[in-house]
Amino acid sequence: MNAIIHANLVLEDEILFDGAVLFENGRIVSFGATESLEIPDGTEEMDACGKYVGPGFVDIHCHGGNGFMFDTDPEQAAAHFLSHGETTVLATLYYNLSYDEMLSAIRRVREAMRKPGAARVIGGIYMEGPYMNPKYGASPEKNKWRGPIDFAEADALIQSAGEDVLVWAIAPEREGVASFVRRAKAANESVRFAVGHSEATPADIFALKQYGLMIQTHCTNATGAPCAIGGTRTCGPDEACFYDPDMYAEVICDSSGIHVHPDMLRLIHRIKGDERLILISDSFVSSEQPPENLKHISDLHFDANGGLCGSKLTLDVACRNMMRHTGVDICQSFRFASLNPARAVGLDADVGSIAVGKKANLVLVDDEMLLSGVWMEGEWMGARQTKA
Repeated sequence: MNAIIHANLVLEDEILFDGAVLFENGRIVSFGATESLEIPDGTEEMDACGKYVGPGFVDIHCHGGNGFMFDTDPEQAAAHFLSHGETTVLATLYYNLSYDEMLSAIRRVREAMRKPGAARVIGGIYMEGPYMNPKYGASPEKNKWRGPIDFAEADALIQSAGEDVLVWAIAPEREGVASFVRRAKAANESVRFAVGHSEATPADIFALKQYGLMIQTHCTNATGAPCAIGGTRTCGPDEACFYDPDMYAEVICDSSGIHVHPDMLRLIHRIKGDERLILISDSFVSSEQPPENLKHISDLHFDANGGLCGSKLTLDVACRNMMRHTGVDICQSFRFASLNPARAVGLDADVGSIAVGKKANLVLVDDEMLLSGVWMEGEWMGARQTKA
């Protein structure tokens, strides 16, 4: 039995000050006030000294980081994110991979997530494509899936990913995508869908809700809506997400507000509320240089055209940015990076909050969300001091 005492426990909607949490065999056994919680004799205690203990971060959209991509080096990528408190990650594969590369990447990730060690953080696969609108997104010239959908290839991808794929991101306006969605759902009943890299109309999007389309991939990034007469606005994926109270909005919250301006972040939060906003890293690995006017920004990646190509974020930093950009409190920030994403992809029975029976995936932070320690399934992974 292990216990963390004298912690400010970050619960779903409140902070339990001077709290304690007990865990055994990788699961939370009980929690409550330190002074009143019954702690059995022989329990190994760790004093949090008044710091915050919250649920481990759940990053549902993450390609890689620190030089390692999930499609080629999933175990090394997993170790990087675990060191930043991300105890659950969806390894994200993207549309620039060829058919053979995609199959190899799926196999590599599925093998890694069944190994001991840091790869345990891989909770599934997020397929960012391949059937997206080639007009939108990084390096559009490298999109290898522009033509009509080859359903023999599509079926092979669906079968290869099996039940480990938790999210398929698609552009609903592409010919054949609705048929693909039905095939993917028939093969994996629990899979969710996201709209991304798209200029689909709300009607296109809402027609697929019955199959589990409930997420918008990086809201306000890589989306569009055709202009009507005289340059007036029409509605696309962003507006559909704003309108539909059930849809989750992923946001990339970088330090300078480049992906999503702070004003837009506040608007998204105003519309979606505390329960339908998800922080993602969309972390990537790229050797391309930033445009001259953005060389001072250290947490973004760019493609050869000078366009955005993901980030260098981890969710501890994204939470800190969200608090600074919008004024949300630490409890809200944790929710955006833990419970909401876990619920969106169907993992909330095991992760995403401090609750009896859930995995003891926990992080230790101060009031500015500076990370100083991580527990993975109750195992202390060591101290870490994150710089601001």
